[in-house]
Amino acid sequence: MYLKQFFGDVSSPHPCVSCRGDETLDFNVRMAFQPIVDVATRSIWAYEALVRGEHGEGAADVIARVPADKLYRFDQTCRVLAIDTAARLGMATRLSINFAPNAVYEPATCIRLTLAAAERCGFDPRQLIFEVTESEKIRDVPHVVRIIKDYQGRGFLTAIDDFGAGYAGLNLLAEFQPDLVKLDMALIRGLDQDRVRRSITSGIVATCRSLGCEVLAEGVETAAEYRVLRDMGITRFQGFLFARPALEALPVIAPDTWTALDAA
Repeated sequence: MYLKQFFGDVSSPHPCVSCRGDETLDFNVRMAFQPIVDVATRSIWAYEALVRGEHGEGAADVIARVPADKLYRFDQTCRVLAIDTAARLGMATRLSINFAPNAVYEPATCIRLTLAAAERCGFDPRQLIFEVTESEKIRDVPHVVRIIKDYQGRGFLTAIDDFGAGYAGLNLLAEFQPDLVKLDMALIRGLDQDRVRRSITSGIVATCRSLGCEVLAEGVETAAEYRVLRDMGITRFQGFLFARPALEALPVIAPDTWTALDAA
């Protein structure tokens, strides 16, 4: 399967027995990419890697096929595939990779597979961002905090994804301060017409700013949502307003998008 095909039969760089091959992951995955834009510079700051099925099925359908005892192997497969695909596409920006918070592994050991993949592909590991999602209930918060702090100590950027989706977001933020806090799309959907959502979002932005965390708004779909968030001081965005995810391709921002947003 994929990991064994990528690394071959050599004993190195496999860092531990859990990383050797992936014969029991009995389906293939692919990667889509969605840009994260910096509106202050009108540039693509990063791309987020999003898992897809062999025929383009969505992430939820793919993850539903992963048994609990194969979560670690799935997580490692997605990391390596994201780096491999990004390198093949000539990505020159940062690459944001989600990791499964409930996959059991030791970060100091298993990050070696990620670094080995980056070296083999010629992708600068300093361009990697690791996101932990707040929409999945984390079974062992101290373990996830150890992983994040290990990554931070190695110089990687870190992010809490889907912040405000309802599980451990505030607890995670209290335990560690990531470089990025990505607001969940459900929180910002229609906030231009919702005083409560605006108030909550404004409070999160102020809290994160005081902690030295940058807020990123994801799932932005309308110019009205963008305008309110921009007025709160947010400069990094992700969502259909800018570009949809593309399967094994790097979407660009249409020039008329910036013109329309200037008028927003």
